[in-house]
Amino acid sequence: MKKPTMLTYLDQQITKNITEYDVALDWNTRNHSIEVVFRLFAENTAHEQIDDATGTVSEEEIIEFEDGVLFYNPAKTSVDENDYLAVIPYEGKKGIKQSVLDGFVTYLNEVLTEGQSDLLDFLTEEDQEVFELKWSDEAFEKAVEQYQNADGDTYIAYPSY
Repeated sequence: MKKPTMLTYLDQQITKNITEYDVALDWNTRNHSIEVVFRLFAENTAHEQIDDATGTVSEEEIIEFEDGVLFYNPAKTSVDENDYLAVIPYEGKKGIKQSVLDGFVTYLNEVLTEGQSDLLDFLTEEDQEVFELKWSDEAFEKAVEQYQNADGDTYIAYPSY
């Protein structure tokens, strides 16, 4: 059996552990990056006018919110950190520690659960002017720490082309 790569390992872990949300992987070979894209949906029964970060106004019955986290190679990837909820470096072909990927999946599930609740609050509570997902580097590190003893320093390699 082939050793898992960052791409296959993330796909397996997300499929197994994040079952309530729409999550996809986008591997950009030219930019040496893997983007984890996720969408939250909420019903806008009151047909509230909602404008997004680019100023597009929508009154759709179903509101879709999309964001992403980028795994990147600091030596090769061109990245604007403001375009992502979070950016996480990996170590070239060596990849990334398994504990980081496991902690990421666990923490992302928490972020999406909290985000779904916040999105529903945003649509129903008039005093909420802005909706955005919240990422805490500290909480992410704590999630990673819970897996560090379990798998030591096992690395999951970056996929080859």
